[in-house]
Amino acid sequence: MKKTQLLGSIGLVTGAVLTLAACGQKSNDNAGANGAKKFPQQTPKKAVKKGGTLSYALETDTPFTGIFNNELSTTQYDSDVAQFGNESLFDTDDSYKINNKGPATFKLDRKAKTITIEVKKGVKWSDGKQVTAKDVEYEYEIMANKGSKSQRYTASLQNIVGLTDYHDGKSKTISGIEMPEGENGRKVVIHFKEMKPGMIQSGNGYFLETASPYHQLKNIPFDKLQSSDAVRKNPIFFGPYKISKIVRGQSVTWVPNKYYWRGTPKLDKITISVVNPNSASQAIKSHKFDIASVVNSQWQNIKGTKDVNFIAQIPLSYSYLGFKVGKWDAKKGENVMNPKSKMNNKALRQAIGYGMNVDQVYKRYSYGLSFRVPTLIPKQFGDYFDKNVKGYTYNLKKANQLLDKAGFKKKGKYRVQPNGKPLTIRLAAMTGSSTQEPIVQNYIQQWRKEGLNVKLTTGRLIEFNSFYDKVQNDDPSVDMFLGAWSLSSEPSPNDLYGEKAPMNYSRFVAKKNNQLLTDMDSQKAFNHKYRVDKFHEWQKYMDDEAYVIPVANNYSITAVNKKLTGYSLKPSDANSLWYKVGYAK
Repeated sequence: MKKTQLLGSIGLVTGAVLTLAACGQKSNDNAGANGAKKFPQQTPKKAVKKGGTLSYALETDTPFTGIFNNELSTTQYDSDVAQFGNESLFDTDDSYKINNKGPATFKLDRKAKTITIEVKKGVKWSDGKQVTAKDVEYEYEIMANKGSKSQRYTASLQNIVGLTDYHDGKSKTISGIEMPEGENGRKVVIHFKEMKPGMIQSGNGYFLETASPYHQLKNIPFDKLQSSDAVRKNPIFFGPYKISKIVRGQSVTWVPNKYYWRGTPKLDKITISVVNPNSASQAIKSHKFDIASVVNSQWQNIKGTKDVNFIAQIPLSYSYLGFKVGKWDAKKGENVMNPKSKMNNKALRQAIGYGMNVDQVYKRYSYGLSFRVPTLIPKQFGDYFDKNVKGYTYNLKKANQLLDKAGFKKKGKYRVQPNGKPLTIRLAAMTGSSTQEPIVQNYIQQWRKEGLNVKLTTGRLIEFNSFYDKVQNDDPSVDMFLGAWSLSSEPSPNDLYGEKAPMNYSRFVAKKNNQLLTDMDSQKAFNHKYRVDKFHEWQKYMDDEAYVIPVANNYSITAVNKKLTGYSLKPSDANSLWYKVGYAK
């Protein structure tokens, strides 16, 4: 599964995905950054005892949506809530390369254009039923059936033979997904139109890495799936824990899955519950939770807390400013750009980018633990990251020059459009921690300094779920928006910025963008140097066009009760993490 998720908060100060890890990255405020580099990636290794209860903080100022199916969920919060039972089919190494140590084995045949997935014997759902080939196949039906309205039906997945015909209702089955031992067997062979260089990496987006319990879901119509009890109230998983209680939008209690294939997990109970980010530091100081993400703007208040291990990573994520220049056409399944849209002016977008004083903001509010990112490909992706792209640093002089040259003349306090009409730009931004409001208001002030009349959509910050509802549905009250991604562990940006990507929320479409995205995932891209060159070319292109301007990333610090052991942020530990976590003897 392409693990792209919607994140809250432009400062990304709510804890990001716990299953992704990364190497160090320099920040402008090196004191803070070097401090963060000293954090370990895991808790000290100790012998584990059986039993105990763990409380886990989900930091959000809004209820979680509670959609517990991989193909229907899009928010990071739901993923965080489900992590204790929702295991992937594959384990990986620390570079996210798929190995055969997980619930299923994986074999790629470039010549035959197939991958073979075989679920191991004894991998069972929490109701005791073996995970079957049909459970793996059914995940594709959920994702591709029009009735389910899954946002995960992407151009990348349409490389599977027969998937488009199934989606369009021309076929009742997906011809390219074979179950050689029948539905109750454990083997699945997936046929592709062409093989792709990223396929050996987890999160590549060309096939799914999860399964759904067919025996539980088969009688539910696809259009009723998202609201069904099986997805909302009593979902089942094949990971180490199973759900025992859900308080909708607020908390979920997990107990051991006695059928878990690796063995019995260590804890008796895990409860994950919502806590407002503004109360997070108090909760950590008072040891209310055994595991809680640190809100970076509160770091100074809690760094000396006793009986806590602080562990950290730079997650594969970033916040960004997106400009609305079109609409999603659901019938055609593609983005349609409007050349006449207000924000479809490159000089205007670039000037807005130069008006953001990102470095100063994070120096002030996050002690160097958050930092500006220059491109849409994170540094953790090694040579795919183009270090020569500098991005948009604060430069009001340059911003004003761009606007003057493009004909945005000042009329009184504010500039007007080149056609002489008034220019009001509506910005949608999410609620978040207590620093969110001052950060957003600061950007609005900077833009006003260059004569741009920027106002908040609705007049205030918008709650997470409503925010994405407006952005996804191309609400006309949104001209630009501050969003955030948690990324997949395969670097291709195709599913975020392609013509047929529902998550390309700017709705920009260009021949050159399509070409570069195609090139970086083509047969030629099996040659590493060629692929790297295309990634660099794309980053320069996106930087220049500025339809999406990257803003920031941060060190994601987790406070862990000192009595716990087995907690790790290493990619190789992600899939078996909750099997290992327990209290030290």
